[in-house]
Amino acid sequence: MTEPMKNPAAAEEPTSSLIERAVKAFDRGQMVPPVMPGDMIPASLHPTQQAPQAHQAPPAYMAQPVAPPAAYQQPPQATWQTPPYGYSQAPAYAPQPQAYAPQPAYAPQPAYAPAYQSAHNEKVIHRINRQRVADAGMVRPEGGFTAQLEEFRIVKRQLLEQVEDLRKRGGGGEAQRIMVCSPYAGEGKTFCALNLALSIAAEKDTEVLLCDFDIARSSIIQTLGLPQGPGLMDAFADAHLDVRDCIMATDIPGLSVLPGGRPTNSDSEYLASARASEVLDRLTEGSPRRIVLFDTPPALAASLPVELAKLVGQTVLVAMADTTPKGAITDAASLLSGCHNVQLLLNAVAFSPSGRRFGSYYGYRG
Repeated sequence: MTEPMKNPAAAEEPTSSLIERAVKAFDRGQMVPPVMPGDMIPASLHPTQQAPQAHQAPPAYMAQPVAPPAAYQQPPQATWQTPPYGYSQAPAYAPQPQAYAPQPAYAPQPAYAPAYQSAHNEKVIHRINRQRVADAGMVRPEGGFTAQLEEFRIVKRQLLEQVEDLRKRGGGGEAQRIMVCSPYAGEGKTFCALNLALSIAAEKDTEVLLCDFDIARSSIIQTLGLPQGPGLMDAFADAHLDVRDCIMATDIPGLSVLPGGRPTNSDSEYLASARASEVLDRLTEGSPRRIVLFDTPPALAASLPVELAKLVGQTVLVAMADTTPKGAITDAASLLSGCHNVQLLLNAVAFSPSGRRFGSYYGYRG
């Protein structure tokens, strides 16, 4: 009896282990390591630390991403970086950076363009239109003796005596300031202010600065034929404006003119401010013989003369004789009582015991 057939493999390798025989049975030549995430692989065994052999393909976890088709690619986004890092080309809608340039401080621009230079820095002489002055019935600067001239000489002399009296009592710059006002319009206050200024200018030791402070009308500037320009109210409103730069010298010796400036919505408030006294003091600074004469709006029509009365040494209240009601004169004098020396000047008097035709002058102590 023959012996049974034996397994050749078993006969060849009777000492093989069970695992080795299983590997050979399933034709597995080597063990395949399990796939692990990259962050769990030790650094010493990470594939990036071991350069692959030239003949080996990189493992699956080292494959480079494949770019999607052109139809699905997003357009490159423009980037923006702020200086000093620079910037790449910005999108069309992105604002371009600009250097900060501070705007100059606001300075109010005058509505007029003055044709004269600063009288404070460089004296420019302005010629008075004498024909226009004569047509307005004013005292002629180079004229001869007239009854009107004598009338204003009398009034002028009393005013100048009051100035000296106030100065001796320590009135300061206020003693050199005189306001000419009236209860209503049409009383002749501008006529009187101009004639008084021309008469004071004829003094040998005194000069006069005539301020056209009836801002709404500016009759004095127009009558003298002078150009409009920045004036007193502009100096009140603008701290950078020196009021002395607004003074206009004229070809009449001893006479200078100051425009009133542009009207504002706060004329009275500017006059009531502390700056008003400082500006007015500059008008007589270094000029102890200068008289500042203000022509103002009517007292019963505007509040400006009420505030200015507190800053002057004398007030001349002009009233039309036999026309202005006594109550209006009393009311105007009461409003101007901020000045302690209010005096009444009657204009166009028809009869006077002295025979004078122009008017009479009376003192009124408020």
